Amino acid sequence: MTSYQPDRAAAVLHGARLRREQLAPLAQDIAPRTEAEGAAVQHALASRLGATSPGGFKIGATARRMQEYLGLSGPAAGFMAVGNICRSGAELRLAELVRPGVECELAVRLARDLPAGPCSPEQAADAVGDLMAGIEIVDNRYGELLELGVPTLIADQVFHAACVLGEPGGQDWHSLDIGALRGRLIVDGHQRDEGVGTDLMGHPMNCLAWLAGSPVAAAFGGLKAGQVVMLGSVTPPVWLTGPASVTVDFSPLPPVQVRLS
Repeated sequence: MTSYQPDRAAAVLHGARLRREQLAPLAQDIAPRTEAEGAAVQHALASRLGATSPGGFKIGATARRMQEYLGLSGPAAGFMAVGNICRSGAELRLAELVRPGVECELAVRLARDLPAGPCSPEQAADAVGDLMAGIEIVDNRYGELLELGVPTLIADQVFHAACVLGEPGGQDWHSLDIGALRGRLIVDGHQRDEGVGTDLMGHPMNCLAWLAGSPVAAAFGGLKAGQVVMLGSVTPPVWLTGPASVTVDFSPLPPVQVRLS
């Protein structure tokens, strides 16, 4: 029996992105069958994109509302290329996306490495340097998710397109009850949804601990100091139908803004 060859699936995913096409279910002989195989395809995709040393990772479906929205039973993670991590005030082009959306997230920047493998929330928190508000730009490149399958969704970075980071909340973020932080998603001046930190697997640091033990972290050799981790959205995505200005506010953290045009 031959071993699984992730680059064949990665080539199809990469080609669909270059053509800005909706991704159809992969052929049975190349589609990943498990989350570990999906992570292997994701690493092969990162190689094609020059991102095997990623700028960080996104975690999707850490909130129950997001799991129900996507039909997933648990979280899923994807790498983020350095060039797709932007500062607040960035302007991004809608024409480069298939069906863009925005999400309301908390993000961290690691001060030290987190090896791949079992990790407690306390160990995860100890590795964090900065806490920030974030906006993930997601792209619905898919048709029916049940037909696509979770391993292929993982292979394709779980909707990820880009992220935008607010300024860090300062060195005293440890004194904040980050589970109680309320995030508001504002599009063109109108609040579209909101949620709280405890929506993210009970506590945001549970998400980071989960990521350290995930197949994606194993595929990339663990989490590294300096990388950014998007901990998940406290709201379902708001899908955009045209240009928009977006703000995410997790007061008292500085707000984060992006313009899509």
